[in-house]
Amino acid sequence: MVTVGGDCGVEREPVSAALARYGDALAVVWFDAHGDLNTPDSSPSHAFHGMVLRTLLGEGHPDLVPVRALRPEQVILAGARALDPAELAYVADAKIAWHAVADLASSPDALVAAVAATGATAVYIHIDLDVLDPGRFGPLSCPEAGGLTIEALREAVRALTARFVPAGLGITEYAPHREEDQAVLASLVPASLHS
Repeated sequence: MVTVGGDCGVEREPVSAALARYGDALAVVWFDAHGDLNTPDSSPSHAFHGMVLRTLLGEGHPDLVPVRALRPEQVILAGARALDPAELAYVADAKIAWHAVADLASSPDALVAAVAATGATAVYIHIDLDVLDPGRFGPLSCPEAGGLTIEALREAVRALTARFVPAGLGITEYAPHREEDQAVLASLVPASLHS
């Protein structure tokens, strides 16, 4: 399943569906400049797209928390570099794995190993396009300097889907500027997820 469009809040349903299907065998790799780990009480913006991952982890507005929540050990942050203080505290307390841009820039091997260490056989890949460096890809809703290159992101997605069953992929926060950017988005979807 591939979901394209909207803000990160659209990921609530596809990730929940992947978790219902794969259960403890699922890992979620969250490519995003932000953690999306706030709660309604901790969020400076009060925007759901900054709370969706925490909601999927079982904390948030009771009407939005899924029936089955992810466990922190099923989640790996990738390329995050703009977390709020409350998110940083949560990541430390919950011991969520986190791979910085520098860890991913040269090779996806450490990320693949981190997913393997969870015991997962399937992976859901969330891509908020602001994980990319705005100097390399401009049509971003919430740009943050110092992100991944398109090539590094593409290589990481390919490595993950070559090693694990692709449970789904979401591409969010796209603010279209140029028609040729569509080709970049298409290149991020591995062949195994083309219908």
